[in-house]
Amino acid sequence: MFVLNLQSSVALVTQIVAGFRQMVDDGALRPGAKLPSIRQFAHAHGVSVYTVVDAYDRLVALGYFQSQANSGFFVRSRASQATLSLGASGQYSFDSMWYLRRIFENRALRCKPGCGWLPGDWLFTEGMRRSLRNLAAEDVDLGGYGEPKGYLPLRQVVRDLLASREVVVNAEQVLLTQGSSQGLDLAARQLVRPGDAVLVDEPGYANLLFSLRFLGARLIGAPRTPTGYDLDTLEARIIEHRPKVFFTQPRLQSPTGSTAVLSHLHRVLQLAEKYDFMVVENDIYADLDPESRPSLASLDQLKRVIYISSFSKTISPNIRVGYLAANPELLEDLARLKMISGLTSSEFTERLAYGALVDGRWRKHIKTLRDRLALGQRRLASLLLAIGFELFCEPKAGMFLWARHPAIQNAGELAYNAAEQDILLGPGHLFSVDLEPSPWLRFNVAWSDDEALLRFLVTLKAA
Repeated sequence: MFVLNLQSSVALVTQIVAGFRQMVDDGALRPGAKLPSIRQFAHAHGVSVYTVVDAYDRLVALGYFQSQANSGFFVRSRASQATLSLGASGQYSFDSMWYLRRIFENRALRCKPGCGWLPGDWLFTEGMRRSLRNLAAEDVDLGGYGEPKGYLPLRQVVRDLLASREVVVNAEQVLLTQGSSQGLDLAARQLVRPGDAVLVDEPGYANLLFSLRFLGARLIGAPRTPTGYDLDTLEARIIEHRPKVFFTQPRLQSPTGSTAVLSHLHRVLQLAEKYDFMVVENDIYADLDPESRPSLASLDQLKRVIYISSFSKTISPNIRVGYLAANPELLEDLARLKMISGLTSSEFTERLAYGALVDGRWRKHIKTLRDRLALGQRRLASLLLAIGFELFCEPKAGMFLWARHPAIQNAGELAYNAAEQDILLGPGHLFSVDLEPSPWLRFNVAWSDDEALLRFLVTLKAA
């Protein structure tokens, strides 16, 4: 076994990762070999359990280790690594979701400031109940499948919604999906092949990054700024890597909460035209934005842009209803891919969403939701600043604040400490292109008005 240098300027996590990688590459650790448990390694080397957790997580994400429930960690076979190779940047496997399953998506934790969903009582629960009652009273055919593109009346509502956002489409250019996740997955499988360079927001949407890695994409980070993008770096990386597609979230972005200004949107489209790549715009927080502002899709009118959104953040994530709009030829390709992978989406849940959207109380619900989020933004921003956090930006709308504290070097370690106190945090490395340890944390303002969180964060101020 290798020896750690506790006095070195090289981070202990980095030393552990490098040591195990060297042992596996040299054959000192054979495929299938069981690794020391996290606590065993920490005790033997005199380091923090949380440091070892971070190192093991990274080795799983790189494809060197795999975790087995109730059994521990094992060296992954090289054959299975090769099937998911990402080239020089490392290996990827589904086991890199281990952290998400254990911590990030652990809904059992009582306090959830790091989660990506809204509390149930913030959603359009009453509208859903009314829609369900109305649907139960109708003579609805519950047998068979729905239409391949989705329930036509709902597609017509989406058409009108997009028109209000200055995106001109007809209902045949709208494809209903099982949430925005299926829309992103369809776009990725249509446009991306193993080895392709793909631009993504850095930091970016965690689930999308995992999905693209699984498809074998080479992820190229497009650094976010409080007003959009680092345009010089963006163009330099486009010239160097020649990406096929840019997956981006210009408005109220997760995790940073930032919104790209109009000039940045224009520049992204100019670059897409000049260097010939597609843009997939994830606009799932559009309904949470109190301001009417242009999107990439409205400026481009779907020539190079695929537009994706969802009702998960406003009606309910449980019904899994999202939508996608694209130019007619590409939309037909995506509709065929949807049928190949899952036939149709659920007409029943699409009817539920339709009923909620045409409910007379819908507009009032949206205004109330925006107001609650704005209040949550103000309260949390004041709290974090008072404790000594630095804010990436202050969006004053939407769900997220992106922040870091000078006492935190690795937010992943902090997240494990918080989990022991029944608090779910969103550590920055989950949103990173390279899964590197990060001091940043994503806070969901809808879940952050909690005394347990306040007590936990105050300990950072004391530190």
